[in-house]
Amino acid sequence: MSHKLDEKKSINFGIPDLIASLRNVLGNRFLRYFLRNIGQKELEWILGVYSGLYKPRNYKEEFLLDVISKTLSKVLPKFGVKEEALKCALKDGYMRKGVANILMGIAENGITRPQMLHAPFMVVWDFTRQCNLRCKHCYADASPEPAPDELSLKEKLEVLRQLDEAGVAAISFSGGEPLINKDFWIVAKKAAELGFYVSVATNGTLLTPTVALKLKKIGVRYVEISLDSSRPEEHDEFRGLPGAWRRAVEGIINSKNAGLSVGIATTVTKINYKRIPELISLARKLKVEKFIAFNFIPTGRGKEIMELDLSPEEREKLLNYLYKELISGDLQVFSTAPMYAVVSVKHAREEKKITPTHFAELSIPEEYIPAGLALAEFLGGCGAGRIYCSIEQNGDIQPCVFLPIRVGNVIKDGFMNVWKNSPIMKKLRDRDNYGCTFCQYKYICGGCRARAYAYYGDIAAPDPSCSFNEVLWKRILVNAR
Repeated sequence: MSHKLDEKKSINFGIPDLIASLRNVLGNRFLRYFLRNIGQKELEWILGVYSGLYKPRNYKEEFLLDVISKTLSKVLPKFGVKEEALKCALKDGYMRKGVANILMGIAENGITRPQMLHAPFMVVWDFTRQCNLRCKHCYADASPEPAPDELSLKEKLEVLRQLDEAGVAAISFSGGEPLINKDFWIVAKKAAELGFYVSVATNGTLLTPTVALKLKKIGVRYVEISLDSSRPEEHDEFRGLPGAWRRAVEGIINSKNAGLSVGIATTVTKINYKRIPELISLARKLKVEKFIAFNFIPTGRGKEIMELDLSPEEREKLLNYLYKELISGDLQVFSTAPMYAVVSVKHAREEKKITPTHFAELSIPEEYIPAGLALAEFLGGCGAGRIYCSIEQNGDIQPCVFLPIRVGNVIKDGFMNVWKNSPIMKKLRDRDNYGCTFCQYKYICGGCRARAYAYYGDIAAPDPSCSFNEVLWKRILVNAR
């Protein structure tokens, strides 16, 4: 991305001191031993006590509360976070799960770059392969009929129990089309009751006013609706159903009217690349909260349209444009391309806004810029197998929905057993020895491991979508001819 070597000094200003300070507080051997012996679920409870939601039930909990309070009081100022703000946030079950997960990850692994967590922060659950559309790029190769190996309702509830026990904070129901599945409503409602942040990724065509209100009622917080063009005929052709665009837009309107948080998800290819400004304009008109430009990954049916992938130059221009839209402030504009964090870091001091990963936006005062940069390295760009993973309709676990490598099965092998012990998961967490190891931004970005696998069949290969690797992209084009 035309990075100059002297940028390295400016982006790292203050970070080593901050990391060292955090290690002193959170890397303390006694504290780490202490946290490991509390365990994830008990730590979630203590955070609830800290927030004022519960009262200590015994002397042990009073002691635990004192330790956690003193620890957080030392850490929060380093990131410019006020204690009262955190206490308010921790009244939400999903926040308690997330913070407990981070603390447990530090207890188990120390402070790492990027940070290794106790459990994935988010799981994308491809709940069913059944779908009413026939999208050209579908990674799941979905069809109108459900897969014969889909989990039973009892097994799905067991998956949910294991994710809750692990301390996963967020579940995104995807597919196929999750709203088709009869079990979705039972499992999603239970997930919300357990304190998960529940979201749904949908094509939007089934989001009638009644369905949208029902989602809100059962505790779904966020709906992400696929829309690949501002032009109906273009979207319909890509999605394989006449009228899909109209119904998706109606679904967006219905979801907003129901009080749901709504995002538009767009898979960017050469077909719609130049019309992204039109889509963002439509997103603002529809008053959605988020616009997410999905990195096209040639997997599943997407292998058949590899020629529609963006070049590194096109992707760089797109990410810089998206960042400009982000800093305008009226719409959260993200990309699943991990190098989006690099774009934001390059402009951090000027714009005071950092996107440390594709789902987290920070607006921070200048004096806290080093903290934001440290957080970018903490979150670490590509999160496959590190801060999230996917579960397929049959319980198979993958590092990412776009990375079709089976590393185990929730029902047969146990979720946390696979998460902790899979050699592939461990490999994905090691930025010093695998992936884009030569790059100064390896902790902030790391390259998309799914794209590396799609093009080279190797999760440790370079990501050809970055300008640093443009020579590799040109080689791919030559071989494709």
